[in-house]
Amino acid sequence: MPYVYLESPDDFASIYYTTNTKYGNVGGFAPEKPTIIILHPLFLDSSWLHHQFGDTRLDDGFNMIAFDMRTCGQSTCRPSGLHDSWVDAADLARCIQMLRLPPAHILALEGVSTNCAERLAVLFPEMVLSLTLCNVPAPTELKWVFTAYDELMQSWCCAEDLESFEHVGMESVTFVVGPNVQECDVDLQDELIAYWEVTLPPAQRLRLVETLNVLMNRTPLKAETYASIKVPVLLIHGERNETCPKKYAELLQAQLTGVPGGVILYTVKGASGCLSIVPGSASIANQVFAKFLSRLPHTRSDLVTSEESVEERMQRALQELAVIVDKPKLAQRKAHSSLSFSCLSDDVIMSQSDSLSFYKKGLDSVFSPVGPDGRPTRRFSDRIKSHWFYGEKDGLSYAGSGSTNLVNTTESRTTEKSLPMPSSEPISAETAALRKSTFTPSSVDKLVIKGSMAKVVSGTSSMPFQRLLL
Repeated sequence: MPYVYLESPDDFASIYYTTNTKYGNVGGFAPEKPTIIILHPLFLDSSWLHHQFGDTRLDDGFNMIAFDMRTCGQSTCRPSGLHDSWVDAADLARCIQMLRLPPAHILALEGVSTNCAERLAVLFPEMVLSLTLCNVPAPTELKWVFTAYDELMQSWCCAEDLESFEHVGMESVTFVVGPNVQECDVDLQDELIAYWEVTLPPAQRLRLVETLNVLMNRTPLKAETYASIKVPVLLIHGERNETCPKKYAELLQAQLTGVPGGVILYTVKGASGCLSIVPGSASIANQVFAKFLSRLPHTRSDLVTSEESVEERMQRALQELAVIVDKPKLAQRKAHSSLSFSCLSDDVIMSQSDSLSFYKKGLDSVFSPVGPDGRPTRRFSDRIKSHWFYGEKDGLSYAGSGSTNLVNTTESRTTEKSLPMPSSEPISAETAALRKSTFTPSSVDKLVIKGSMAKVVSGTSSMPFQRLLL
């Protein structure tokens, strides 16, 4: 079975992986070809990497393997407030050792994956031949993105009907494909929302909460830690990506002073979203990645047998991590658990645990966006369009006098230039901790309108008019 089981007294994770071999296993790797490890984008899993696995420029010349992170896709784990990007890196390192994978080229797509890849290169340099990071995020989350993710998480977890879930799904599409949602292929929108309805419904909200906690509570690496990365690095960045502005890729380029020959930064013109999902951007990114690898020394993929046991190597990495983050007590932890690599403060661990405990309540009675057969009940694009409150391609609704006006309005808006997303600076670590410490059940309940509208309106006479429109 394509799973790696990571078991310890305080943790359990089943990590799913897929390869480009005939039977989907590592034993089918061609020894004469180099190996690529792919880390999937946020909100998605390895099943969304068909643009990479189906590209002959990569598939013909390389062994390819992709892992679902512990809270994504077909991987499963025990929920934990200790989870951070160091834990993700430890998971990946353990999988590499247990599968006896050779040193590989790492292709990390978007925020959580790039943070994991950087930390893997720091703690386990012998496993990494090169790093390719797509859409590098800011060291800490931008303020407006932080707020948007916070609200998205609460709305997603507490959706009580199909329209509510589809609405938050459409908001999430914006983070995947960029702000010009009206230019996104309708089939892609339908596939994304259907995927979330099946894999991340409210009943699976703990996986979403834990994943976003890892992203939103991240802490930047120190300058000397970045300088310790000494493998070739390629940064691929979307020109119009507003959630991950290009200046932070340029900042990382300057910080990676130990890279031989310097870091290569390539800008994909016109790209505003995930570089692995939209076909045009994915093809360009694959071409740049393939050319980058063609300039590096050719390596074989013979399965590795190390004299050092997995636990011994992980213990050595844990001791190095204790020095990097200046926390000597880390070295005293048991390395047989990936959670031992967590570098979160006690306050953040407690707040993440509290949020997981809160969202765990009532899981047996939450709304399900799928039918009895486990499939979506409709395509997002097939929702009723004759109602005056119909949401258009941009996710907003416009009142009109009839279906003809709605069509005309939609056509006219597609020709307009979309409004730019707000610009802001990264948040501080104190801000992230404050968000978690002030988390209360009321902060979720206030976003959900329960009962008939007449009852709600009669009982909320002091509520501002704008709130009733939400």
